[in-house]
Amino acid sequence: MDQLSQLNTGISILEISYVVASVLFILGLKMLSHPLTARRGNIFASIGMGLAIFATILFHQKDGKPIGNIGFILLAIVIGTGIGWVIAKRVKMTAMPQLVSFFNGMGGAAAALISMIEFPHISPELIAKTGMANGHVLAILLGLVIGTVSWSGSMIAFGKLDGKIGDMRLKAMKFVNLTILAVLIGFIVFIMTRNVQAASELTPLIYVMFIISVIYGVLFVMPIGGADMPVVISLLNSFTGVAAAMGGFLYNNQAMLTGGILVGSAGTILTILMCRAMNRSLLNVIVGVFGGGGQSSVATSGTVKEISLTDAAVLLSYSKKVVIVPGYGLAVAQAQHICHELDKLLEEKGVEVRYAIHPVAGRMPGHMNVLLAEADVPYEQLIESDEINPDLPNTDVLVVIGANDVVNPAAEDDPTSPIYGMPIIKARDAKNIIVMKRGMGKGYAAIENMLFFNNKTRMLFGDAKSTLQNLVNEVKSL
Repeated sequence: MDQLSQLNTGISILEISYVVASVLFILGLKMLSHPLTARRGNIFASIGMGLAIFATILFHQKDGKPIGNIGFILLAIVIGTGIGWVIAKRVKMTAMPQLVSFFNGMGGAAAALISMIEFPHISPELIAKTGMANGHVLAILLGLVIGTVSWSGSMIAFGKLDGKIGDMRLKAMKFVNLTILAVLIGFIVFIMTRNVQAASELTPLIYVMFIISVIYGVLFVMPIGGADMPVVISLLNSFTGVAAAMGGFLYNNQAMLTGGILVGSAGTILTILMCRAMNRSLLNVIVGVFGGGGQSSVATSGTVKEISLTDAAVLLSYSKKVVIVPGYGLAVAQAQHICHELDKLLEEKGVEVRYAIHPVAGRMPGHMNVLLAEADVPYEQLIESDEINPDLPNTDVLVVIGANDVVNPAAEDDPTSPIYGMPIIKARDAKNIIVMKRGMGKGYAAIENMLFFNNKTRMLFGDAKSTLQNLVNEVKSL
């Protein structure tokens, strides 16, 4: 009776710990919705994860026996924590999208490994009772496929964001990807309809599914590029969440299930919102048939007009409304702090300054929000593109810093453009436009931006950080 009582007590503590961890996950996610509480939200979620891990080590039992190899488990935790800490501390803000892709891929790989390890150990009693057609087997197979696709796709996304892997676009890619998906579904149906005594008899098929899933993950991300990359990162993030949720079903682990559902649902919702922002369908994302790049049929024409630092400072200082459009170039130059200094100087002169944020500006969802939050730009100054567009005709000066595709009129004017149909920040509606660029290079989608040749546009060439610093000095001297 004493041993039974101890067992029940351990199980109760474990279940309570999972519930507490789930609550901390939910609270943490809620706090991530605002920059002022985001740091606290991350801490809450981290505490929840730590509680779930150590409660499992201390109290989880199988067939009345505690977990073994605790020394190796703790060693792995220490090593993983150390590696993650060093990577996160050293990564630059410009490489944050790559870091997100890498960490997300590791989550998918973990989910896939769980499925590969657990499949041969499916209970023979369960198979004798229900056959292979049961929820336990389905959770394992889905976890394997989705986790593997998330891992391999995230690694390709990492390489593309880091500039080490180019885009691969073939007309037949859509049909190839759909065929591979059909094959994977066929494998799942085949395995679940087999009449076997032990799951280990079908283990070779699991390795075949793993290889096919790796191929699909690679092929479905390879065509995607340009301004579409934030969408695929968001989608891969949701895949990892769903794969983790499969593990929660598999182990009847409430914390794992809650965490996976939160990540999967949040990633899916964000993906849908990003697709709307890009005017793309979710199906096109899944089969990998869209992406940036390509050439526009609109010929480059017009004259590029420059503006001096002094004239730009005067124009900004004597305006009533100024809108700043940040892009990846601002992150590359690490100029967000100087940019915020400029907007504070202008506000001291009575100028209303706001930031126009496009949902896919940068290389990952929310990239510009994170960048400007780091510089302590008030959240209220960050206005989504669809909210600020109607007011742009009343804006005296619009300043584009490092953004390109998200202000490119080709999205509205050129049906042959790869970004045609994508909602943009309608920069050309402003009364005056200043574009800060190092040169006349094309954006990530590799197409010409006719905004640079607009009669209202003035180019301010130079590195964003040094240019903004000089501009700050000019404004101060007025």
